[in-house]
Amino acid sequence: MEPDKLIEAIKAKFPDEVVGEGSHVGQYWAVIKRDKVAEICRFLKEDPDTKMDYLIDITAVDYQPRTPRFEVVYIMHSMKHVHRVRLKVLLSEDDPVVPSVTGVWRTADWLERETYDLMGIKFDGHPDLCRILLPDDWEGHPLRKDYPIEGPEWKFVPLP
Repeated sequence: MEPDKLIEAIKAKFPDEVVGEGSHVGQYWAVIKRDKVAEICRFLKEDPDTKMDYLIDITAVDYQPRTPRFEVVYIMHSMKHVHRVRLKVLLSEDDPVVPSVTGVWRTADWLERETYDLMGIKFDGHPDLCRILLPDDWEGHPLRKDYPIEGPEWKFVPLP
């Protein structure tokens, strides 16, 4: 199935959930409402015509000062059909929460934890949403645009 047909398949199955779409240099995406993200991902994985069996990445983009501020991006690939598509979910700064897709792809566990750790996006229903790269007591999310460029204050402790 051609990538533009993937977007049409999503729109046909979930006509009220797609709020935008686009493409650039052969890369296609659909912007969807957040409430049905897990259901749409399950459809893309299980439908024989799409068969998105490989979740490449889950990431987020901070578009501050734009409203909505955040965009969560899901990048999927079909090994069987050799096609790829992206889903995007827009989130406000006041409510950066999206449903977890760990029930669809097990690898989403680590990808969601990384996105939570670095961007502060919460994944509702995640089995163990905690920091994965930074210490548990770390304050803030370093990939957000409002994070201090110089990072947190460091206290130099000389070696004995």
